[in-house]
Formats: sequence, C-alpha cells, structure tokens
Amino acid sequence: MKHKFLARIYVVGVNPCVKVPRVITKTLVASRGYIPIRGKINNYPFIQTLVPVKGEPYRLHVNGPMLKGAKVRVGDKVEFQIERGTARQLAPPPMKPAFRKKLQSTGLWDVYAGLTPSRRKEILKYMSFLKTDDSVQRNIEKVIAQLGQMESVKNH
Repeated sequence: MKHKFLARIYVVGVNPCVKVPRVITKTLVASRGYIPIRGKINNYPFIQTLVPVKGEPYRLHVNGPMLKGAKVRVGDKVEFQIERGTARQLAPPPMKPAFRKKLQSTGLWDVYAGLTPSRRKEILKYMSFLKTDDSVQRNIEKVIAQLGQMESVKNH
C-alpha cells in the first residue's frame, strides 16, 4: 500500500531527515524496530529504512543522492510517497572491485572486517551511489586512510 505525505526537511546532527506521520508507520511492519521502505521524493525513486526514535514518529533520513535527485534541500517542504520494502533490500550493496583490491593490497581487510556490520554496510551503500571512477577512487582512498588510522591506534 502506497502512502503520501508532505514534510519539511530538517537536520538532526548533520543528517537531513523528515518525520513520517504515525498514521502511516502504524500500517507498516517493522523488522527489529526498523521499517524497510521504497518510495519517491518529488517523483525521484529511493530505497531507505525508517528509523525509530524514542517518543517521536519514525524518521526518514534524506541522503545526498535523494536531495540531489529530487532537486530539494534542507528547509523545503516536499511530497513523499512510500511503501513497505522488502527485507532483501537490507542486504548491503556489492563491494566495488577496486575497493576489495585496495583493502587486500594494503593489508586492511581484517580491519574492515572488524567493523560492525552496519558500518560496513553504510560504507558499501555510500560507495554504490558514486558515479564516476574518479569519485570512487577518491572515496576509496579516504576510507583506506581512516582504516589505516584505526589500525595504527589499535597497534599502539
């Protein structure tokens, strides 16, 4: 069942998001508290997960690709259309071959594997949105640098 609502995009910390009306989330089935959804923001399609917030309505994070694709920004009042997604969408996107190769060549595979599953998933999800080889390579280098710092802190 598809649900439509209007919401103003606001920021929590550094994350743009909207509150999803409770009347909608009551009709959706949560999995471990989270609700996988698919939807559209100003007719731009997305796949996302609604996040529970204690004492408040579920929150929908509006990531960079969603903002850019829908041509909206923080402060805008936007039309959302959402429906329950599938648990399958919760699986992480495939790892970019260049990222796998860099993890192996730098010896940081174990550091990456030691991250929480949700952190690994977020890294892969972010990389899946990158379009150009240059942006992929630039962001691989950033992740590798952070993993290298984690390893050096761990070894001291």
